[in-house]
This record gives sequence, C-alpha cells and structure tokens, in this order.
Amino acid sequence: MTVFLTLFAVLQSFAISLGVGSSTLAILNFFSAIADGTIDATERRMMGIVYRVLRVAMLAIVATTVVLVGTEISYNGIGGLTGVQTGQCLVILVLCVNAVLMSKHIVPSNIGPALQAGSWYALGALIAMQAQSMNSFSILQFCLTYALWLVVVVFIVNGVMSHLKKKRREN
Repeated sequence: MTVFLTLFAVLQSFAISLGVGSSTLAILNFFSAIADGTIDATERRMMGIVYRVLRVAMLAIVATTVVLVGTEISYNGIGGLTGVQTGQCLVILVLCVNAVLMSKHIVPSNIGPALQAGSWYALGALIAMQAQSMNSFSILQFCLTYALWLVVVVFIVNGVMSHLKKKRREN
C-alpha cells in the first residue's frame, strides 16, 4: 500500500508542477493578447494547447488527491487531515469552479485569470510545504493567507493589464 500511495503522491506532484507551469504560460498568453489587442491564429492554437494541458493537470490532481485524501480519511477520519491537505482540497475546488465559471464567461476577466494564476501558485506552495512537513497551520490561517494572496495577485494582474492597455493606446 505504501508504494501505491507514494506513486500517487509523486503523480500529484508532477500534475501540480505541470499545472503551475501551464498556468504561467496561460497568464503570459493572456498578457500578450492584451498587449497587442488581438489573438491571431497561432496564438489561439498555442493557447488551446496550454488550456488542454491545464485540463489534464487538473484531472490528474483531482484523481490523485481523491485517492490520497480518501485514504487518509479512511484511516484517521476527516479530523486527521493536515492543514496542507485541507488547503489543497480548498484550492483545487477554487481552481475547478473558477475554470468552469471562466469557460462560461461568468467571471470577469479582471478576476478570473488572476484567481486561476494565484490558486495554481498557492497549490504549488502547498505541495512544497508538504514536502518540508510544514503542516501545522489551521484552516483559518490558511484561508486568511490564501485570501490575502489572491487579493495581491488580482492587484498585480490588473496592474499589468492596465499598463499593457495604456501602452497599446499610446502606440
């Protein structure tokens, strides 16, 4: 069983790394589209590839997390989850819900991309914290830190978008 769980933990780490990297490319593509005001065929094709990779990463993360967290709950109950595991579940939920809402154009473009990018980086930080056995924080501490982080990322992304739009108008 240990080998099985270790394999799932490694797959989860790979999937999160893939998601963080793809998210970085997605936000950079988003900035590029804003900078020139158009998305040409090549950009559209590359963005499509990045979004497919993000979907694969999300599916792999959900699957591996269900197995890992489900196993933990089956042995120790829901109270046995660490702050990292609980935080991961919350961030994964935010990523999935926001992705659906963005695809349906319900979330505004000044919030959705920043929320995705910030959440992917939060998930990457959580997996790094887990590797260092930094699990001793409460869900309240995590939620407050995560919310503050998302506010910072929204300001950064909107600041970059504003700068790019202003630069485009000047040219």
